[in-house]
Amino acid sequence: MNPVITNWDQLRVWVIGASSGIGAETARLLLAKGARVALSARRLDLLHTVANFHPRALIAGLDIVDPDSVQTAHAQIVKEWQGVDIVLIVAGAYNEMRADSFDLAIARNMLELNLHGPLNCLDVVLPGLLAQGHGAIGIVSSVAGYSGLPKALIYGPSKAALINLCESLYLDLRPRGIGVYMINPGFVDTALTAGNDFPMPALMTSPDAAREIVRGMERGDFHIHFPKRLSNVLRFLRLLPYRLYFWIIHKGTGL
Repeated sequence: MNPVITNWDQLRVWVIGASSGIGAETARLLLAKGARVALSARRLDLLHTVANFHPRALIAGLDIVDPDSVQTAHAQIVKEWQGVDIVLIVAGAYNEMRADSFDLAIARNMLELNLHGPLNCLDVVLPGLLAQGHGAIGIVSSVAGYSGLPKALIYGPSKAALINLCESLYLDLRPRGIGVYMINPGFVDTALTAGNDFPMPALMTSPDAAREIVRGMERGDFHIHFPKRLSNVLRFLRLLPYRLYFWIIHKGTGL
């Protein structure tokens, strides 16, 4: 559905949210494969740790919720590289929330980071990608965006919006020569999941998640989801009648 990638040597990849977790490990893996990688996040110290003085790494700090900051980082990268081939938007936030603990301020902050942040990125990268007529955009959503789940009252909808966004982007951009990767991880052992007080089936490490993402991009997949033993179950459940879906979720989670 997207072009196959067989050689990373000539590719300029911008990883947004590269200071820790999946983003950091994906940046490391792409550097190891020979890509030029721009690493962006708020914590410059962590970005430098990930880059580890690699000659093909470029540090471009930003705050994804600040449009001017994203624009400045993009301008820095384009000045250095004269363009970008692949943009990976990995940054995101998770806060456990249920209806009886609804907090409007936290909800708004989560939507600002998980949804408005990627829109800020699209605002600066789409014109250049469309002008050059090639490249790709990857957005990390979550299997929690497939359908409603307990403790994901706002996180789930924010990720569902990204799934819809990726589908619409693909319809618009693929005919223009630009690929789109919709990336839906399951549970990954990162700072975002460290505070979960419930069992996390098929928990993966960040390096394993990065390998799944890069393999999916190399194959040209649109929908990159993992681990399959969890993501495929959730994809099936979303097809069931609601009465049965809600019963299974209640029984399976105890919530």
